[in-house]
Amino acid sequence: MYSEQSHTQQLRTPLVSFIIPTYNVPNWMIKDCLNSILSLSLRPTEREIILVDDGSQRCVIDELDELKEDIIYIRQRNQGQSAARNVGLKMASGKYVQFVDSDDRLITPVYEHCLDLVRFKKPEMVVFDFTSKEKRQALFKDNDERTGIDYMTNCNIYGTACNYICRRDIIGGLRFIEGIIHEDEDFTPRLLLKAKRIIITDAKAYFYNIRTDSTITKRTPEAIAKRLNDKLHVIEDLRELAQHSPTDERTALTRRVDQLTMDYIYQTIVETKSRTEVENRLEDLKNKNLFPLPERDYTNKYKWFRRMTNSEVGLTVLIHTLPLMSRER
Repeated sequence: MYSEQSHTQQLRTPLVSFIIPTYNVPNWMIKDCLNSILSLSLRPTEREIILVDDGSQRCVIDELDELKEDIIYIRQRNQGQSAARNVGLKMASGKYVQFVDSDDRLITPVYEHCLDLVRFKKPEMVVFDFTSKEKRQALFKDNDERTGIDYMTNCNIYGTACNYICRRDIIGGLRFIEGIIHEDEDFTPRLLLKAKRIIITDAKAYFYNIRTDSTITKRTPEAIAKRLNDKLHVIEDLRELAQHSPTDERTALTRRVDQLTMDYIYQTIVETKSRTEVENRLEDLKNKNLFPLPERDYTNKYKWFRRMTNSEVGLTVLIHTLPLMSRER
């Protein structure tokens, strides 16, 4: 009797809970996102799709008649993506969790490979790649299992939470910081510290849509300032965590702090295009003991960028060239 009950309970537990926050996203994008999940080989009992409408101007569910039976829909007042994701986490019952932004989608045939890793190897996390190009991938390279600490210590990790399938039980009480933009950059390193068995694959399983009106791409001075200030907030929080962590965790977090600080300087140059603003923010970093960037044997890009930003001539070159290079891309 006990084994039968356990088997029945296991069948009732979805394999993956897909958490999708949305706010004023075009209806066709939301449908594309949902259909990319519904097209997977998961049976209805194996998937749980939680769509959290974060106070959109229209009630999203009214435009999803044909998909209503396949999703759990939650509508709340506008509180930001972090709050919407946290609501989704509270509702989720799946063994694994996958975050998907409603203006993006999964690349169904490629994501099937990630599901196979979950089904047959049962890691705590699967790390996969993303793309913004319509190109299908046929062959995949998977690395041996490693810990999240080892991954952070030796690699530049993906900051976005959408690049991971994660067992819900290792998330535990971890939640996204509400009210900030770069909530993923705080959440992901803390999650990786908990993971003892992760598999990294080069499968480009997530399609990222670049929208000019999104929170990350708005070009108003206020939007730019908030992005920069929120990223600095995350950097300081992670450094504080590192200072009170065991040696191996501290080493891993230190690399992430250094990488994020480099990204912060790069972002300041590209987004503000102002020498005055760059110098003011570098001075602030210096006062916080975050600049100059420490001499570490990370990537060649890091070592090159460190030397350039630590030189008056190098900084001038970066200020004049990086915005142009970013615009060309």
